[in-house]
Amino acid sequence: MNISRLTLIATTVLAVSACDQVPLNEDANQVIAKAVESAETVADTSEVVATVNGATITRDLFDTYSQQRQQRRPGDQDPQAVLEEIVNLELALQDGIKNGVDKQPNVAAQITQQRRAVIASAAIQQQLVNNPITDEELKKIYDEKTSGAGTEYKARHILVEDEAKAKELITKLDGGADFSELAIEHSTGPSGKSGGDLGWFSAQQMVKPFSEAAATMEKGKYSKEPVKTQFGWHVIMLDDSRESTPPPFEQLKPQLQSFAQNERIQNYVQSLRDGATIDIAETFTKEITPEPAIDTSQDQSQDQTQDETSESAATEEAPAEKAPAEEETAPQAE
Repeated sequence: MNISRLTLIATTVLAVSACDQVPLNEDANQVIAKAVESAETVADTSEVVATVNGATITRDLFDTYSQQRQQRRPGDQDPQAVLEEIVNLELALQDGIKNGVDKQPNVAAQITQQRRAVIASAAIQQQLVNNPITDEELKKIYDEKTSGAGTEYKARHILVEDEAKAKELITKLDGGADFSELAIEHSTGPSGKSGGDLGWFSAQQMVKPFSEAAATMEKGKYSKEPVKTQFGWHVIMLDDSRESTPPPFEQLKPQLQSFAQNERIQNYVQSLRDGATIDIAETFTKEITPEPAIDTSQDQSQDQTQDETSESAATEEAPAEKAPAEEETAPQAE
């Protein structure tokens, strides 16, 4: 699992999204209805800071809105402006209820969804509080993610569709042709336009046949035999190699924390799904299931080429100076 990618995920939103994918059966609807009812009847005993047509605006409501506003507009927290916005919202709310807006099906569905998201998010946060992530757990993840630290390689390659073409290019290299120029002219991979340059990468970042070939090569030499992977046939030039050292634990700790938290949330949601009765209407299943693609031999060949090019792009993502804990981006050969 790529740690750096996980840090880009807002874990709470991810978990709430996962909860939303669980269809509600009759019992679950009753549970939500009771939760909404109980939430509406919980007494807000905090200080009343304003009234609008008799409706109270409390300190807790003011603070909650202020926090939400801060997320949308950082640094713009004039208390007077915040209160004016709350008053305006209350007036619009009262008018909407007066005119039956809250009874419209689409509005009622949005209200239910917002309540579901708030309650679900709070439940997830409570799980994280009840099951805190320890340094011992993070160090275990660190050891697992950095266990592959070792040699890194800097290489170029030329990717072609068949072995005969790859051997033809090797013959040209034997005759003194420039590797980068051949890559620009012949490589079908995304790196071809940059002379086949892959930058620095570890063995874990590349499919096994490719990394194994690079590990046996001498600096400044190119492969004398084509290297076959699921993406095609490669001619590889090894420019350099070096020993890598993973960043220290403390440096990676925030990323490890995000990784562990995301895993904790996914396990929690999965446990709920495992214990739930989920029934999805057959008609809706058909509606959301894509129709199978119609294949012709010509289209299949074209799609295969496009797929391999896309996969090659993923394989070639080898940013310079990437830490071992942030790797494992490329698919591994079976």
